[in-house]
Amino acid sequence: MSDEHALPVAVDPVRVGLLGRCPSCGEGRLFAGFLSLGEQCDGCQLSYDFADAGDGPAVFVILIVGFIVVGLALWMELTTSAPLWLHFVLWVPLTIGLSLAALRLMKGLLIALQYRNKAAEGRLDR
Repeated sequence: MSDEHALPVAVDPVRVGLLGRCPSCGEGRLFAGFLSLGEQCDGCQLSYDFADAGDGPAVFVILIVGFIVVGLALWMELTTSAPLWLHFVLWVPLTIGLSLAALRLMKGLLIALQYRNKAAEGRLDR
């Protein structure tokens, strides 16, 4: 079977989303900046006009990072009775670092899943 008639390779949306790659071909870059999307894929020329993650990534990051940091802070307080300044020194930088790291990953993942599932804004038929 020749390459021109081969079926397209299925792209894993989780892998390409977390790597910040094109949800169609898995090769081109999804992001132009830290969180800003590019205009289109460098490889397959897919336009990223469909991509609108909205507030979803931020909400997931708040819930996940909040669960981790609050759980660790409570555990530390109950086991060591650490002073308040130590909590600030530990948890504020950890919260900021985890949030920044997770936000790009979550945005890429949600956009890849949006593309894979053909998700779009709801419309009423008239």
